[in-house]
Amino acid sequence: MQEDRVQEYLQQLTPLARSNLLTELERLELCGTAVPQAAAILATLRAEFRQGGQSHKRVANPSRHFFMPLEPLLVNGAPAHANSGRILRGSLAPIWEWISRELLPTMANDYVEAMKAPILADDQSGIKRLATAFQIKVIKYLERMLSSPDGAARIRESLAVYTASHAVFDDVVKMVAVLRARESLEQFSASLPRQIDRFEAPHVAKATQLLDEFREKHSEEVPFALALLAKRLKLDWQLMYLATRASPTKNAPDIAATRYALTVSMVLDRLEDRELELQIALRNNRVAAAKDILAMIHDTDRALTSHIAQLERSDWGPRLRNIINAIATTVDHEVKSFPPEVGHVLAPHRLRHRDSLLGRLASFARKGQETLTGGTAWLKWSA
Repeated sequence: MQEDRVQEYLQQLTPLARSNLLTELERLELCGTAVPQAAAILATLRAEFRQGGQSHKRVANPSRHFFMPLEPLLVNGAPAHANSGRILRGSLAPIWEWISRELLPTMANDYVEAMKAPILADDQSGIKRLATAFQIKVIKYLERMLSSPDGAARIRESLAVYTASHAVFDDVVKMVAVLRARESLEQFSASLPRQIDRFEAPHVAKATQLLDEFREKHSEEVPFALALLAKRLKLDWQLMYLATRASPTKNAPDIAATRYALTVSMVLDRLEDRELELQIALRNNRVAAAKDILAMIHDTDRALTSHIAQLERSDWGPRLRNIINAIATTVDHEVKSFPPEVGHVLAPHRLRHRDSLLGRLASFARKGQETLTGGTAWLKWSA
């Protein structure tokens, strides 16, 4: 009977609303929030999108083209932290639902209808022209609303109908900034190498010059340019070189005074994302992936502590300590479900002590392969 009521409820929702619901339930599941009947709803929605050969995280075509300029900045991260310069992929569906139902419903409907023909014809120039025109309309409308406290409050209130995530409002603000500086961001991105294996002095100098030029016209959008640069780095923690190598000393207060000190916070953002990735890997018994994530966490922590002195005299030090403690808690909690032959590799002694944790991470990176190949066939060996 309960299952019938769940099915009846889901059938009343539009496909996009079902997609939004699935995204929201998965977000809450990752956060450990219990939702009544969530398991049944998740199973039904996942089966629906799997059977249809579609991903619920890809919004419908017209909206996907609307959000296309955001694509390089999208991240499947946790909404709990700032994510400077990046936008949560999970925010797009509720933002589009809000735009098309409340913000500009008539214009959004006209845009969707107008996009059908060029999409079917694969007319890329027509698609881009229509998407750009609608982006401009949305930007102008949102800029007016965001210019006053009352307008911003109305946006927050109306977004709450579509998602419980408070990060979506921030992502609306970021979306406006990115769309406003779209052409300049595209030019900046095009000027960067495809990949930077090692972010050494010549690359740092060239990137700083490009960033300074971008900053002259778009000072508020600099975090997005930094995020684009970070995507080109093989080792994303090296983004902080823009600050550490511009500082006269290794001391945290001096580094914090440099133009691109934000890069250290952005490295910490990515370290927080690693915790979520680690949790997902461990919950799905993807021990090889967990080993790689732990190695990246270890390398990032070592880089931060070796390149920045007096960390505790800045906001970065306590934040780094809190992240490491949170990672320790994640490992501590998740390995309880592992059998002894694998659990001993992960299970820490005094894991909340930072040095002990990092020693464990290094030990896990060394022993993971050996442990798995020694008879733990029940585990899924996949990156």
